[in-house]
Amino acid sequence: MTTPVIERDAALALLAPLTDLVAQAGAAILAVNRRAMTVADKTDGSPVTEADLAADTVIAEGLARLVPGVPTLSEERVGQASPPYRHSFFLIDPLDGTREFVAGHDEFTVNLALITDGQPLLGIVGAPALGLLWRGVVGHGAERVVIAADGTVGAAEAIRTRAFPGHPWVAAVSRSHGDPRTEAFIDGRPGAVRQMMGSAVKFCRVAEGSADIYPRLAPTCEWDVAAGHAVVIAAGGRIGTARGAPIRFGETREDFIIPEFIAWGDPSLAPR
Repeated sequence: MTTPVIERDAALALLAPLTDLVAQAGAAILAVNRRAMTVADKTDGSPVTEADLAADTVIAEGLARLVPGVPTLSEERVGQASPPYRHSFFLIDPLDGTREFVAGHDEFTVNLALITDGQPLLGIVGAPALGLLWRGVVGHGAERVVIAADGTVGAAEAIRTRAFPGHPWVAAVSRSHGDPRTEAFIDGRPGAVRQMMGSAVKFCRVAEGSADIYPRLAPTCEWDVAAGHAVVIAAGGRIGTARGAPIRFGETREDFIIPEFIAWGDPSLAPR
């Protein structure tokens, strides 16, 4: 069977129902008692909880209903993956920032991206404990949306990355995954202010213009990046490697590792 190709107009039609789906997955996470939940280790040493699995179930069932026939790649079902992915597929991290979640922090997210021809076209990043969701379709724009703990979707407002104003850089930085290359990159911008936070919220702060840059010059996984990638691009930013090369998804990396990336709010400052 030929995999469907989902282009921008079809992605726009899916934005509202996919937003509802991400919001419901977030509600499933919030329904889990963090103090009593089961926490296990995956083969790579990263944690997985019943909240990860509950959100993944909500998303898997919802996508099967909304877009039957479109492949999905989820962090929690990576053993079922069969790359390379051609045409369109969904790339999902049901609970990004599991360590933050386990530690009691609120900066964990539900990440859902639609990839078409190797590039993120649609991205939704829900932060249920913050009551916010960010979404965007490349070429159409991006929004920040209020969501309730029960998954009800509220008001939306348009967002856009900001032109670098010339004052010290505001850099979104991982609270849990620091590395020497990233620190050196930020140190090369004198006076840069580091905003420490978890999960894909860092992409969203760049997309809404409250941070200028989000560098990660160490390996991470495709499902950690794809949804935020789409939101930043839809909001007017740029993402690429340290040398400016584009990042592609689902094609050739069997381990789904992205070696590095930098998200720029002001695309004129990104290398090309």
